Amino acid sequence: MSWTVTIPKKVGKKILKLPGRVKRSLAFLVREIELSGPARGQWPNYGKLAKNKYHCHLKKGQPTYVAVWEVKNKEIRLIEVTYVGTHEKAPY
Repeated sequence: MSWTVTIPKKVGKKILKLPGRVKRSLAFLVREIELSGPARGQWPNYGKLAKNKYHCHLKKGQPTYVAVWEVKNKEIRLIEVTYVGTHEKAPY
């Protein structure tokens, strides 16, 4: 059974402003999360931030881009991407 990944409108607007390479990485990450769940250990600098909150780097270098996602409901397999952007402004 697959997971459902939601992206709030606020995050969606930020995604539109990202470089193409970062958008492609994010799309690939979201697809992997949908198929395999929230734990993505093979991604660069992947880490668990809290009980149900995770992050990883989408692009290394300057600037570094990160994605943060959170499991909203394990029973119905719902995940929400809460942040996509530069590492400096990440909410952790």
